[in-house]
Amino acid sequence: MGSHDVGDGARRWFDVADAVPLLLDARGVVTSWTRDAERLFGYVAAEAVGKDLAGLLTVGDATRVPDVLELCRRSGGWAGLLSARRKDQHPVPVMARFTSADEPGGPGRWLVLVNEMGEAHGWSMSRSVLEQMVAGSPIGIAIVDTDLRFVWSNETLAQFGGGAPESRLGLRLADVQPGFDAEAVEARMRQVLETGEPVVGYEHVGRLRAAPFRETAHMLSFTRLDDDRHRPMGVYYTVVDITDRHRARQRLALLDRAGRHIGRSLDTARTAQELAEVVVPGFADAVAVDLLESVLRGAEPVVERAEAPDGSVALRRAGLRSAGGGVGDGGTAVVSHPAGSPAVGCLTTGLAWRAERLGPDAADVNPYLPPVGAGAGPPSALIVPVRARGATLGVTTFLRRSTQEPFDEDDLTLAEDLVSRAAVCLDNARRYTRERDAALVLQRSLLPHRLPEQEAVEVAACYRPADTLTGLGGDWYDLIPLSGARVALVVGEVQGHGIDAAAAMGRLRTAVRTLAALELPPDEVLAHLDDLVSRAQEDGEAPEEDDGGPARAVGAGCLYVVYDPVDGRCAMAAAGHPAPAVVLPDGTISFVDLPQGPPLGAGGPPFESAELVLPEGSTLALHTDGLLSQSEQWTPEAGRERLVRALTARADSLDLRCRTVIDALVPDRPRDDVALLMARTRRLSPDRVAQWELPADPAAVAEARKAAARRLADWDLAELAFTTELVVSELVTNAIRYATGPIRLRLIRERALVCEVHDGGATTPHVRHPRTTDEGGRGLLLVSQVTRRWGTRFVPDGKIIWAEQSLTDPEV
Repeated sequence: MGSHDVGDGARRWFDVADAVPLLLDARGVVTSWTRDAERLFGYVAAEAVGKDLAGLLTVGDATRVPDVLELCRRSGGWAGLLSARRKDQHPVPVMARFTSADEPGGPGRWLVLVNEMGEAHGWSMSRSVLEQMVAGSPIGIAIVDTDLRFVWSNETLAQFGGGAPESRLGLRLADVQPGFDAEAVEARMRQVLETGEPVVGYEHVGRLRAAPFRETAHMLSFTRLDDDRHRPMGVYYTVVDITDRHRARQRLALLDRAGRHIGRSLDTARTAQELAEVVVPGFADAVAVDLLESVLRGAEPVVERAEAPDGSVALRRAGLRSAGGGVGDGGTAVVSHPAGSPAVGCLTTGLAWRAERLGPDAADVNPYLPPVGAGAGPPSALIVPVRARGATLGVTTFLRRSTQEPFDEDDLTLAEDLVSRAAVCLDNARRYTRERDAALVLQRSLLPHRLPEQEAVEVAACYRPADTLTGLGGDWYDLIPLSGARVALVVGEVQGHGIDAAAAMGRLRTAVRTLAALELPPDEVLAHLDDLVSRAQEDGEAPEEDDGGPARAVGAGCLYVVYDPVDGRCAMAAAGHPAPAVVLPDGTISFVDLPQGPPLGAGGPPFESAELVLPEGSTLALHTDGLLSQSEQWTPEAGRERLVRALTARADSLDLRCRTVIDALVPDRPRDDVALLMARTRRLSPDRVAQWELPADPAAVAEARKAAARRLADWDLAELAFTTELVVSELVTNAIRYATGPIRLRLIRERALVCEVHDGGATTPHVRHPRTTDEGGRGLLLVSQVTRRWGTRFVPDGKIIWAEQSLTDPEV
């Protein structure tokens, strides 16, 4: 067992009254043995006297005996720990103290006092040893009395400010450290005095007199000191500087906050502002984020030189935060950085720039430095380029006022890390802006810019996508003018969201408009649309169901409605789509009993149409599934009940009523896309429709021309008489010559003058291009030349050939 020298001090457990004395000669041989020694070592006097001291110790300590005796001869004594060996070979730790027992003129002798260690915990140091320990400690140590006044402190404590130990005596903490939060520290001292419970690891952050510009952190521990009667004498406390650890924690916390708060949106200016808000005031007193104009537009980063002859670079101030009150302005302020300025250098080289204190040319660093708050001296500055994926997007300027510690290399590293993280978010926002602009162009090309003007219905539409990022979804609506003043109302939906769903929706919408131009009944329109979707799936134009690919048209829904304002008839058919609601003029609300066909491309029974007559002023509410299925407890019945309640609400206009329904049933971020098309029916007054029954006699052609001319005169449309007579003549002649059954002529005055001839034939006429020598075949060619458009539609009892002349063209 090792030994330790103790000088003059006496060990607390070393009681001379309890010590076992041994007498050794100068060579270390035992010359005297007592009963106490016999009890401690197990040897009787006859066995021990004459025995070398080394024979009473363990092997490790036996070899040290010559060195111990030499130390005794040189210094007059020795004290330390030894490991004795009992007679039964059991080791016993002991404390031994060697003292000279020489007599004048006699041989050299040593008195050894041995005390078994037992439950001893260590040494009791003398005051001089203790003072050596606390004076040389790297930890600040102090003792205050019950009035919290200094009675002792070590030299290390002076390094934390407040003066030398002797200058502290009798003073309190607030006296030696002005500006320090002494109240909080003394509150802990009083707590320890009152309870006797120590306080360990109390952290205090503030500014000391020794470092007024630097925020420092210390860890303090407090222990109460009691006298022999266990009465409080004061508080003993220690101080450790943990500023480096505190700053490291701050940096980690700042990086964590940046990760949580920067990039929460895909708006470039907002992301720049988030960077500025994260670092003020914890890291800097003011921050300005200046980005290239092209970045805010979503384009590739391009450094654009200003028109000024000095070649300065113009940036947009996208983010601003200042302890002096400055806030961001959403990227509207233009900041022109002079050529050769640090900001332009950062843009060019991609390297950061630091100044501990700005000089008189501070305006050259950034001509629009944000206010940093109080502080008369020049601020410290950092300029860090905003770089992401190898491109420089702009620069970020950090300022710290003169009353703060200037930026150092560690701060520069932290700023680069923060800006680097923000740069990725900014570049993501830039790329998103570019993609979103492209998506919005696609959306504008797919959905109606505005619904066409017509007189059959008053319409309003609302669309709310589930994909709030792109604003695109798979739902659509449309209004398609048809011949004879009729209109087709369409709503549909494609599974999925985003650009893929919008593209699939665009294909279906185009197909529906193409089929509508064929003047087919609703059930036939859906049948042809179903065939198109099925063929596209078979040809591999759509991905498989579960391959994670784009949205598919297979399984899409569609509702197709045709309304005729002449007689109020409304025909409709549905493919995997809910039936529309009908609000009658008296406020009664019901849902059309519409046969449900299968979704498009899914296969199943043929589609069926339903037909009803709507009073003028009735409102049709065509909607997609998302309008009724936003509630977590959704059922078809519950969804319809909610829609009925929403439709009951009064509104000043149909547009407002449409928005009111959407707001009542659909949250801002719906789970599914929602489209709502509301149409309030109108009727053409009888005086705007004229109809004649004609015999299948060529002589009826002249009578038809005369009747049409008279009606045009009544309508003040005499200027169209010649063209109309020509159209009537050709269409009626063709019907008499080639068709069978009754012949009817009808004129409709709407936004166009419509001429219709109905016959019982089932063949479609075609425009011919006759040769010069042909005597006929020019009728429909003439009609196509003098009218805006013409066509044929089939009805249950035959067909109708129609032609339109515009009544809204400037020349009419």
